Amino acid sequence: MKKNSTSLLSALLIIGILAFIFYRMMPQDYSKASEPLTEFSTERALKHIEIISKEPHYVGSPYHKNVLEYLDLELKKLGLETQIQESAVLSKWNNLVETKNLIARIKGAESSKAIVLLTHYDSAPHSKSYGASDDANGLATILEGIRVFLHNKTPHKNDIIIVFSDAEELGLNGAYAFVSEHPWAKEVGLVLNFEARGTKGPSMMLAEINGGNSNLIKGFSEAKTKFPVSNSLMYSIYKILPNDTDLTAFREKADIPGFNFAYIDDHFDYHTVQDNFENFTPECLEHQSTYLMPLLSHFSNVDLSNLNSDEDHVYFSVPFGFIHYPFGWNIPLLLVAFLIFIGVVTIGLGKHVLDSREIVKGFVPLLGSLVIAGVVTFLGWKSIGGLYPQYRDILHGFTYNGHSYIMTFVFLSLAICFWFYSKFATKKNALSLFIAPLFLWLLLNLILVLFLEGASFFIIPVYFGLLILAISIVKSKSNALTNILLSIPAMAILAPFIQLFPIGLGLKMLSGSAVFVVLLFSLLVPVFGAFSKKQGWGWLCFVIAFGFFIKAHLDSDFEKGKGKPNSLLYVVDADENKNYWTTYDKVLDSWTKNYLGENPKEATELNTNSVGSKYNSGFSYMAEAPNKNIAKPIFTFLRDTTIGNYRAITMEIKANRNVNRIDVFAHENLKFHNLKANGIKNINQEGSLYKRKKSNLINYYPINNKPLTLQFQIQKDMELDMEVMLSSFDLLENPMFSIPKRPDAFIPMPFVLNDAIVVKKKIKKSAPKQVEIVETIETTTDTLITQKDSLETN
Repeated sequence: MKKNSTSLLSALLIIGILAFIFYRMMPQDYSKASEPLTEFSTERALKHIEIISKEPHYVGSPYHKNVLEYLDLELKKLGLETQIQESAVLSKWNNLVETKNLIARIKGAESSKAIVLLTHYDSAPHSKSYGASDDANGLATILEGIRVFLHNKTPHKNDIIIVFSDAEELGLNGAYAFVSEHPWAKEVGLVLNFEARGTKGPSMMLAEINGGNSNLIKGFSEAKTKFPVSNSLMYSIYKILPNDTDLTAFREKADIPGFNFAYIDDHFDYHTVQDNFENFTPECLEHQSTYLMPLLSHFSNVDLSNLNSDEDHVYFSVPFGFIHYPFGWNIPLLLVAFLIFIGVVTIGLGKHVLDSREIVKGFVPLLGSLVIAGVVTFLGWKSIGGLYPQYRDILHGFTYNGHSYIMTFVFLSLAICFWFYSKFATKKNALSLFIAPLFLWLLLNLILVLFLEGASFFIIPVYFGLLILAISIVKSKSNALTNILLSIPAMAILAPFIQLFPIGLGLKMLSGSAVFVVLLFSLLVPVFGAFSKKQGWGWLCFVIAFGFFIKAHLDSDFEKGKGKPNSLLYVVDADENKNYWTTYDKVLDSWTKNYLGENPKEATELNTNSVGSKYNSGFSYMAEAPNKNIAKPIFTFLRDTTIGNYRAITMEIKANRNVNRIDVFAHENLKFHNLKANGIKNINQEGSLYKRKKSNLINYYPINNKPLTLQFQIQKDMELDMEVMLSSFDLLENPMFSIPKRPDAFIPMPFVLNDAIVVKKKIKKSAPKQVEIVETIETTTDTLITQKDSLETN
């Protein structure tokens, strides 16, 4: 009975510790409007979000201009002089758009370099997102933070520049415009960028810098933020993902470092109509403020001219703290840990506290749990995908019931661990079985030191595990309470990753979470190994896992506030005089079946040139549609001249109707040189060759239906072979159609072209006769290429 009580108390204590760790990751309440004006008030800031997110405000939408005017007025109310930077940028993704950045500056006493407070004011276009979190949250955080800063007459040495950037959602165009063209950009030393990739959860800090991060991380630590959530592994993962923020433009183009702050939970709302004021989580904004205010106070008073460094720091956050140390410590820490491990194991064998046979036997439940938990979770999620095919249309990869699935496989993995260790572990041999996990963790850290140094802080739990082992060997017995307390660092550092991986990377990463569960369990073997009736604990975890699975099933239906993403487009093939309904959906629903039918044709022929997404989405199905006499574009060749071995072409594309984007495609074998779109070169253009991915040439977002003019050169013997796709986001509002509003259980699919009328038209033109040129032609990247010019041909 005593053993059972000890096991139960130990389990309850571990649950309490884990609950506290997650509780301390972010504020659990938010500041009200009753706060004095000297303090940040989230409730006051929420009024900004309510106004900004009243309507979708993507570039080219009517409310986009209203948001700009509102922000301009609010900055002026704070006594700031504003300016609007108008520009046109062709970004590295070949997206062209005219932008209007809103900028203001607060002078410091003796500025070394300025600090930029950055966020964007446009929302995601195709799904007509309201942008409450992405990124009215950043606008509100900065507006309220600056109000407090100015109200308190906070002393500061450095200038503070506020940049509300435009067209972030289209390719960071506004940020690139500021960095590349605005004179103030040369005076910037640091950027604080406020973002969101969901509508809930803790805001996480991601440091961005081209060189070593040591000075940046030291400064962050010195600012003493209240709820830091960050680690040096997160940015390593972030860089692998197809994600960029406005801060990327500062780092890439001007070598300016900075911090991103973003919350990512409830990822399913990101870029959807559900990113609205009703779904906004005030505690997230409160968390953003706990970064802004201390960091603004700190970095506005330190020298920002030398943040770059040759040294990197490992860093990670724990409840009530932020810890960092140089990369140079990684190898010594690992070597010392290996030496301690060898020494303690030797002493333990000498004192007969450890048994060599039991040590070897300890690898069986450890490796068995790792393999079985990983495989079962991987196959389990694959099976769930088959049972619920509608999940495939949630491109984020995180379902509305995603947290229930996380808990399902967490407890299933725990059950597998308990079942394996029930066959091998007793209170007497628990320490011997603990050697295998410690050895595995040391090997894992060796791999991390060699290939992923940002994750080298995983050595810290190993040290505490070695301490548990050493104390138990010295005392020749193990104490449950001591072991639990010394396991707190392992829980604090590792447990958040169990949730973070599937939230950040999608539920396809559940198998990674399962592996982390086993690895964390292995560091608690001195505790769990002493549990009586481990089989029973395994069955209890299995029952809990099954309960969460049932909950996930009950929550698998779509409804208002948890809508199924779907898509519908009307496509006109102007060359074949054919019209089609098409969709990106993998699983058709009652709304899309009204147009695609029960047995639609696969849309293979429409995917030759199409607007995809970062998830490599393509059209899935198509069906014939009635002719609506949509206006066709007008192409005008203003110039087509053969000079030497090259053709110089200038052409104009007029939509001939109101459109939101114009996409131009060309055969991949056709090489373009010195390309300009409306007189603009690509922001990253080097040399004459215009770089592009596959067939995509230009993605143009016109303002006031301004035509697209292209200037370029191609080889003289090449036929000009292009296709133009002109899209308007008005399918549901266009009077030529009578498409009913989506039912509450459906929402426009994000990340893809949606609710659009699309006209596709090919442009083919053979080369003209060669023209003799007598005058000398200068050979720069802005003029024509002659035969003598060197030319990239790969």
